[in-house]
Order: sequence, then structure tokens, then C-alpha cells
Amino acid sequence: MDDTDLAAHLRPTATRPLLGLTILVVEDSRYSCDAMRLLCLRSGARIRRADCLKSARRHLQVYRPSAVIIDLGLPDGSGADLISELAQACPRVDAILGTSGDSFAQEVALAAGADGFLDKPVSSVVQFQNVILGALPAERRPKGPRLVSDDPVCPDPLAFRDDMAHAADVLDDREDDRAMAYVGQFLSGVARSAGDHVLQQAADDLTDARRAGRPVQSNLARLAALVQDRLTDRVAI
Repeated sequence: MDDTDLAAHLRPTATRPLLGLTILVVEDSRYSCDAMRLLCLRSGARIRRADCLKSARRHLQVYRPSAVIIDLGLPDGSGADLISELAQACPRVDAILGTSGDSFAQEVALAAGADGFLDKPVSSVVQFQNVILGALPAERRPKGPRLVSDDPVCPDPLAFRDDMAHAADVLDDREDDRAMAYVGQFLSGVARSAGDHVLQQAADDLTDARRAGRPVQSNLARLAALVQDRLTDRVAI
């Protein structure tokens, strides 16, 4: 099953150039995913969400979306693995896009077979539409000019709190080195998207300490305290 029948009835318009498309967003951050939801809403696309590789693969067994946007850092592995799988699949998803806030991630995503890349934070409707339309086959792109407001999207602050609650759960198990690697990159990405520079710096410091082989207990304690501050509304985004 795919969205061919849907697309036959819904044609792109000047204000909603992604009308008729179904976009699967593989993203573990609820805050980042809410931004994608708002971008899809403004553009006319339908959105479905998977928060890990396992969930994404279940989705893809049931239907074929028009486009897939895959975060490279996921709780159960690298999004680059899923990009590679989809790039080699037949029939192929029309547009496979990677997303991340890490400087090296675009190169990794394109090497795995992605058709394009979205840098986080993604808040511009024009940027979002341009990257997706640029990755689609020519016959799937709308003709003529597009009329769009490029006011930035503002994700729900409650989604940010959900991310903080998730991070707090992960930080409870500080003996799991893989979980600590994950929570560092997860919080760095969420903080970057939310403009929370203090939290982002603390998450990046944890990642740097791990990579250098330095003790990380003080980094973990600071990160856990910052997460709790945001959960108890002592810091507003």
C-alpha cells in the first residue's frame, strides 16, 4: 500500500505544494517532531511518526510513504542504516532525507544514499518545502510559483517537557554506557532545536568527555540537574 490513490485526488497548490504527499518522520524527539508536524500542516502533507528504527520498519511494512525524513541519532541505532536500506529497496521511496544538528551528519546521510538533508533546527517552511521538493522526482513537483508565509514554526512547549521526561528516565541508568552516549546526543539535538544553549553545552560536554575517555560523573550530574530544572519549570524555553 502507498499514497498513490491519495495523490490522484489531492493535487499540489500554490499555497500547499506538498498536498497529496505522506511523510514518515523517524524522530525520537517529540519537540522536533512537533516542528515537523507544523511544517507539514502548513505545506499540505500528511505526517506519520516513528520514534525508533523498529517502529519505522513496522510502518514501512504496511505502506510506502512519499518521503521519509530520518534522524541520524535514534535510540536503537543509526538512522544511516535505515537510509541505506531504503535507498536500495525496490520499489523505492521517492524522497529519502536525513536530518540532524551534527556538523558531520549530512555527509554520513548522503553517503548512505539520502536524496537530501535537513539541518536542525528546522523552522523555515520555505527551507522545508525546498528540500523535500528538490528530492522528489520532477513529475511529483508542483508547477508554477509558490505562495508561502515563512513565519517560523513554534513547537508545543509540552513536547519539550516530554523530551525532558524521556531524558530523565534514560539518565536514571548511568551505568549503561550506550544509554549515556545516546542521551548526550539526544539532549544536544533537542536543546539546539529549542534554543536552550545552556543545556546544549552541558550535553556536548558530556559527549566530549566520553570521547576523550575522561570521567563523566560530574557531567552526568550537571545534565540531570538541568533536565530536572526544565521539568519543574524553573527554566522556560
